[in-house]
Amino acid sequence: MNRANIIGLVSVLIVIVSAFLPWLTIESKHLAFTGLNTTGSSFGEPGKLNIAVAVIAALLFALRGKWFARINLFITAFLVAWTFRNFILFSRCEMGVCPEREIGLYLSILAAIVAFVSVILSNGKK
Repeated sequence: MNRANIIGLVSVLIVIVSAFLPWLTIESKHLAFTGLNTTGSSFGEPGKLNIAVAVIAALLFALRGKWFARINLFITAFLVAWTFRNFILFSRCEMGVCPEREIGLYLSILAAIVAFVSVILSNGKK
C-alpha cells in the first residue's frame, strides 16, 4: 500500500469520526447539531450517507488495482460534493438566525477533499 492510499484511509476515517462531532450550534434556540443528530430541524441525517460513502471509499483504498482506483475516484468525488452540500446547507442563515459552525463540519469537508486528492495521487497499480 502506498502513502497516498494510507493518507486516503486516514482521511475517510476522519470523515466517519466527524459525523459524530458537533457540526453547528444555534445559540438563540439552544440547539447543537451533529451529522447524525439534527433533532429540532429539517436537515435530516446527512452523516449517515457520509459514513456509508466513506466506508465504501475505505474499502476501495484497501483494494489494489486500476479499476478500484477509478471507481474510488467517483466515490470520493461524490463524498466531496455531498460534504460541500452539507457545509452550504448547515451554515446558511435563515430568518435572521445565523448558526455557529463547529469543528465537525470543517473536518468533514477537509478530510473529504484530502481523500479525493489522495485518489488522484495514487497510481492504482499493484
